[in-house]
Amino acid sequence: MHRKKFLKSSGYAFAGLYLSSGLKNPLFRYQAGLPALLTDRLGNPITSLSGWIENRKIIAGRWSDFLGLLDPNPNPPKLNILIEDRPDGLIRQFIEYQGEPGLTVNAYLLKPQNIINKLPSVVALHSTSDNQMKFIAGVEEGNIVALGYKLAQMGFVVICPMCFLWCDKGDKTYEQQVVLFQQRHPKSKGMAKMLFDAQRAVDVLTNLEEVDNSRIGAMGHSLGGKEAFYLGAFDERVKVIVSNEGGIGIDFSNWDDPWYLGKEIHSFNHQHHEVLGLCAPKPFLLIGGDSADGEKSIPYIEAVLPVYNLYGMPKNIELFNHDQGHNIAPIAEKRTYEWMVNNL
Repeated sequence: MHRKKFLKSSGYAFAGLYLSSGLKNPLFRYQAGLPALLTDRLGNPITSLSGWIENRKIIAGRWSDFLGLLDPNPNPPKLNILIEDRPDGLIRQFIEYQGEPGLTVNAYLLKPQNIINKLPSVVALHSTSDNQMKFIAGVEEGNIVALGYKLAQMGFVVICPMCFLWCDKGDKTYEQQVVLFQQRHPKSKGMAKMLFDAQRAVDVLTNLEEVDNSRIGAMGHSLGGKEAFYLGAFDERVKVIVSNEGGIGIDFSNWDDPWYLGKEIHSFNHQHHEVLGLCAPKPFLLIGGDSADGEKSIPYIEAVLPVYNLYGMPKNIELFNHDQGHNIAPIAEKRTYEWMVNNL
C-alpha cells in the first residue's frame, strides 16, 4: 500500500492519494464493507462528475429519509441577548433565538470588537458535558479546549449553540430528552434534531451583517464532531469542516444511541462513507487520536477520495492522527485552527 505520510509534531497526517496493489495491509479488513461510491444503481462505474451528482442525490435522499429530517424554520432568527461581556477585545453574548417554531435555543456568539470588513464564521459544536458550551466559548476554564473563543480571537465570528440534550435538562436523562423530541417528531432520529439546530445556528450567522456568507465553517469534538460531520454533509452553506474524534465509522463510537441514530442504524445497511461523500468537494479534516478515529478511519478517506478526485480536489480530504487518545491534543487544536484559517 502506497501512502503519503507527513510527520507533524507528535502526530502524523494522511493526505492525498491512497493506492494499493493488494490486500496485505491489515487496514483493509476495515475497507471490505464499504461499497464503492462511484457505482450507479445498475452497478456500472461512474466516471463523470455529472454521474456522481446524480448518485449524490440518491445518497442524500436515502439518508434524509432515514434521519427523518425536520422542515427548516423559514423565519429569520431574532436574537435576544441575555448576557454580554467583552473579554480580550471580543464581544461575547449569551443569546437565545427560536429553533423549532415555539422553542428557543441558547448559544454563545463571539466576535471581534472592531470589525471593518465582513468576516469568516464558524459553528463551534460542543462535546458531551453540561458545561462544555461554556468551555468552548471560553466562559469557564476546564479540560475542554476553548476552540470557539480562540477562533474569535483569530478574527472569526463564532456561534456555540447548545445541543438539545441539555435544553431545560434539569434531572432528565439524555434518553428522556430524546423522548420529548420524538413526541413532536416521531419519525425523526436524534441526529435529525442536532442537524436542525446546527443549521439554525448557520441561520443566525447568515443573518449577521458582519459575516461573509460564503465563508462559513463547522467544527466540533466528540459529540460535536458528529454534529459537524452531518452539518457539513447536509448544509451547502457550510464550506469547511473539522471533525475531531467523532468516530467516522458507525461501529467506531456510540452512533446507535437514541440521541444519534438509534439501533435502527444496524439494519439500515449503509455506511458513513456515503455521508462523507456528501461533503465533497469541501475541505474536510478528520482528526483522530486512535480512539474514536485514527488508523481505522483510513478506509473511509480512501472510499471518498475518488469522489474528491472527480472534482479535481484530492487535497481537500485529510485524516490527521495524533495518536494521543480521545481528548483534543495541542497538535490537534493547532491543526483545527490552521484548517479553518487556510480554507475560509
